[in-house]
Amino acid sequence: MLDKEGYRPNVGIILLNQRNEVFWGKRIGQHSWQFPQGGIQQGENPKEAMFRELQEEIGLLPEHVQVIGRTRDWIRYDVPEEFLRRNSVSRPRKVLYKGQKQIWFLLRMVGRDTDISLRATPHPEFDAWRWNPYWIHLEHVIEFKRDVYQLALSELSRFITKKNNASHISWGSSLDEYQPVVKNQSHNHD
Repeated sequence: MLDKEGYRPNVGIILLNQRNEVFWGKRIGQHSWQFPQGGIQQGENPKEAMFRELQEEIGLLPEHVQVIGRTRDWIRYDVPEEFLRRNSVSRPRKVLYKGQKQIWFLLRMVGRDTDISLRATPHPEFDAWRWNPYWIHLEHVIEFKRDVYQLALSELSRFITKKNNASHISWGSSLDEYQPVVKNQSHNHD
């Protein structure tokens, strides 16, 4: 499913532990690390897709996480030509695939590390994982996704600092000195 500009709707997931470290998954059979992500299927909204991808890629259910926030808008990236599978002449498309547009979610792990399962489906995405400092080293991210990761991490950092504007935090600095934002969540049980 592509939009009219050739971008596939997708979700990205930044999963935090209680120390504000992020889940980092190693792509199966590769030396490439990334956040969980995946396409939005026909009829799904971004939040539904995020929960499906979370379960498919790392085995977590909605009760294992707390949704802290999401990006305001789509963040797009173009896939370089050498990674694209172009259509054959016999099956041309009206719109060619350019890349992905993503809504990024920031989640807090409320379950245990042992709840994570990289073999939740017959087709796993990752063969290893670790907790990594929030400000990941971008050289470990495939080059064409680096800007997206920087934009998503920067925008979502406002949800885990005392101040809503996290622009004062320099890239790579520790979030240890910042207190997580705790929103008062009163529930009405009428």
